[in-house]
Amino acid sequence: MTDLHPITERLLHRSDKEQLLHQKGQVIWLYGLSGSGKSTIAIQLEQQLHERKILSKVLDGDNIRTGLNNNLGFTDEDRLENIRRIAEVAKLLAHTGIVTICSFITPKEELREMAREIIGPEDLLDVYVHASFETCEQRDVKGLYAKAKAGQIKQFTGKDSGFEIPENPTLHIDTENQSIQESTQIALDALLPRIQL
Repeated sequence: MTDLHPITERLLHRSDKEQLLHQKGQVIWLYGLSGSGKSTIAIQLEQQLHERKILSKVLDGDNIRTGLNNNLGFTDEDRLENIRRIAEVAKLLAHTGIVTICSFITPKEELREMAREIIGPEDLLDVYVHASFETCEQRDVKGLYAKAKAGQIKQFTGKDSGFEIPENPTLHIDTENQSIQESTQIALDALLPRIQL
């Protein structure tokens, strides 16, 4: 790595791009069990931001795994590399002035901490989207819980692979007791002050 010579100091500053867009770059990271409502909130949030003329980009688990990270599986090492790559991409987008909406299970605190370190705490709004395993299993929007129950999916988060409930998330959304509209509004209210110039 000694032969690498980044040209960072010669590039336009982040503030130049934020001034162009009239917004601050920020990453909002939605995490929770499959079926907890992360992707639905991300979609709604993107639409709400677009209506306010705020440029945003959604990075969603399934989309990233069919493209950028299609060579990764679900071992602990692959999950770590998955989140590392996503955090680096989210950081690049935020430094370009784009509001980046990440929607990933991110089951372990070490993964969340790594994302926090890569992106930087001032640029990261971490949001725990809570719904119990039982509720997510009942929703089973992608049919994954049925497949996991039948033994067709190995290392399924919440069943074979653990999910660590965060102790102090910046924001906690409970989709068992809040509608998608209410959940999206909570995220939006927390995000808007962070992206205004």
